[in-house]
Amino acid sequence: MTARQQWGVVAGIVALMAIGLGVASHFMKDELFPVEVGSKAPDFRAKVLDGNRYKTRLADYKGQVVLLNIWATYCGPCKDELPSLQKLHEEYGPKGLKLVAVSIDSYVSEDSIRKFADHYGITFEVLHDSTHKIEEVYQTTGYPETFIIGPEGEIRKKVIGADNWTSQGNRALIAQLLGIQTPRPVADAGIR
Repeated sequence: MTARQQWGVVAGIVALMAIGLGVASHFMKDELFPVEVGSKAPDFRAKVLDGNRYKTRLADYKGQVVLLNIWATYCGPCKDELPSLQKLHEEYGPKGLKLVAVSIDSYVSEDSIRKFADHYGITFEVLHDSTHKIEEVYQTTGYPETFIIGPEGEIRKKVIGADNWTSQGNRALIAQLLGIQTPRPVADAGIR
């Protein structure tokens, strides 16, 4: 075999390895690039329910503290945590917290989602992603799943399942990220 042929074989092997690495990284991206505390929050797109036909994305909240809640109207634990999310929003929304709840309902109209939110007295932003793409990019495992994202775009806390968002620990984290004084304890909204 000539030197030219040998280099051709080497180039072919390197090309096959590169293709194999690309395919493996595509199929193993969740293992190679997990969405966890300390990682950069992935961007997403979801539809706004206020009657406009435009979509919003995480990039629209750049430089802000975001609590991103992924939920569904049929989810019991999602309903249970809504009062504490609303109470957190009432306390910290005026101070800069962007509370964004993305419904992943597939078979419910946007009008039904809006009525559901109204029934629970929700005043924070409710979006809709019927494509479930947000579940894929955030690697969710169930509902609700919540991510607290710092102003630099890093995930600071990840909660799988319902949580009490008025707890002292959650309020202290939000206050710290917003750069305000740690709050004093308040009446607990709790989870039913």
